Amino acid sequence: MAYAYSDLVGRAQAWARQAIADRRLEPEQAEEILSIDTRTPDNLFADIDSRPLIVAFMGGTGVGKSSLLNRLAGQAIARTGIERPTSREVTLYHHEAVALKQLPAGLPLEKITISRHRDDSKSNIIWVDMPDFDSVEQSNKQLVLEWLPHIDVLLYVVSPERYRDNKAWRLLLAEGARHAWLFVLNQWDRGQTEQYQDFRRQLAKAGFEDPLVYRTICTENTQDEFGELVDQLDRLSTGYSLQELEQRGREVRIRQLLETMQQCQKGLAGLDFQRLQDCCNQQWQKTEQLLSEGFNWPLMQLASAYAEKGGGKPDISIWDDWAQSRFNDLLDGMVVKAAQLDIPAKPLKAALAPLRENAAKIIGTQTELSCRKALIRPGNSLQRFLIKFLRFAEFVLPLAAMTLVGYLVVTGFYQSAQTGKSYLGTDFAIHSVLLIGLSWLAPYFLHKKLQPSLQKAALAGLKKGLDSAFVQIEGEIKQALENDIRQHRLLYGQLSELIAACRERAESSKPLQHDRQLERMLIE
Repeated sequence: MAYAYSDLVGRAQAWARQAIADRRLEPEQAEEILSIDTRTPDNLFADIDSRPLIVAFMGGTGVGKSSLLNRLAGQAIARTGIERPTSREVTLYHHEAVALKQLPAGLPLEKITISRHRDDSKSNIIWVDMPDFDSVEQSNKQLVLEWLPHIDVLLYVVSPERYRDNKAWRLLLAEGARHAWLFVLNQWDRGQTEQYQDFRRQLAKAGFEDPLVYRTICTENTQDEFGELVDQLDRLSTGYSLQELEQRGREVRIRQLLETMQQCQKGLAGLDFQRLQDCCNQQWQKTEQLLSEGFNWPLMQLASAYAEKGGGKPDISIWDDWAQSRFNDLLDGMVVKAAQLDIPAKPLKAALAPLRENAAKIIGTQTELSCRKALIRPGNSLQRFLIKFLRFAEFVLPLAAMTLVGYLVVTGFYQSAQTGKSYLGTDFAIHSVLLIGLSWLAPYFLHKKLQPSLQKAALAGLKKGLDSAFVQIEGEIKQALENDIRQHRLLYGQLSELIAACRERAESSKPLQHDRQLERMLIE
């Protein structure tokens, strides 16, 4: 789909604003896109199918612009002489049949004088007399700049004394490709051939290989090139020439938009994100090892505190200023590495910023959770099995011993009654007591010896929680990097689509064959 130029500019500017919001472009880098002007001469007319040519007079103070306009119009419509340097108005001179739209914002009605005529031979041209560009009034310069997008042909008027005017010349260099240009060396009765040749050389440096320069004298009964200037303007005001100028303007605007977007694309292309990821992984591994070594002593202190409180949360934490500083160094190093690789560092810094605060929370949450789980089920699986067995033995063995002793007492008593022998004896009593005592004492002693240490269990849980926290932090760092890369590629892809659409729009224009006279008015 070939988008309209205004649509392309709107999409490009929306992209630029998003790139600035994402901190992938500095405002000054996107300024060229954001400052693109979509205004055209068509904006001034209600009926753009048959609009006239708009010719504006540009030049410095005292070069005779108003005198030249009055001569072209055949009547005095522009102020001349001593009034010019103080003029703050734009004068429009057009046929009464021309219908202008409501003038766009930036073109204040109180600074515009409109003069109408009934000369049908001049119905295809609107003359615009603009304030002197080199006036001391800053508002004059601003008014000129506001009118420029609505101009088809700039009639650049100079005098033998003022043809090297610096301010107007800077404007010509900046606006050269946007308009067709005709040059008038006015007040030629005071000029010399050397000045005329020097002026042409200056125009050649500006990009006009063979400019149309007309020498005029705006006094009565003079012989000059004024007639040739009038003929050239009449040719330009025909429908075909105006169509050529309009297409030329579209081509220039599309080309400038394309070049601006391609310049932004160069700054976003070829970024070595893989190298950044590899460097960040290496930096994290070093930081993780450093933090692990630095946490050994705090972990033991914290494990003791958990054991003393019987699982209650202690008032100390392993994440201190030292750990936060080391972690900040890691994140800062990632941002610096991105900058060294010419990767936009600000969006990465913003993506990593939440981790600066969350790291301590992650460490604290994971270690506490793991420690609590470890204290609920201390020891390893074998220990827990043996402890359960010994608890069972503490009950079963004494009971079995007492059952055996009871059985021996009963059988001994029965045998004593049958045979008349003595009943049991002291040795039996002592041995029975020892048997029952040992059957309880042995499993009880082993149970106590095999009972795991709460401090060791807490320490093991804390270490396990710390490992889990490190894995989580590493995952969030990688995720932040991946999100940053994904967003960058998304913006780059959108810009590539815009560039492709701009090329399609440029290629969809049907080429027109410029005549030689028109080519001399344009900068390629």
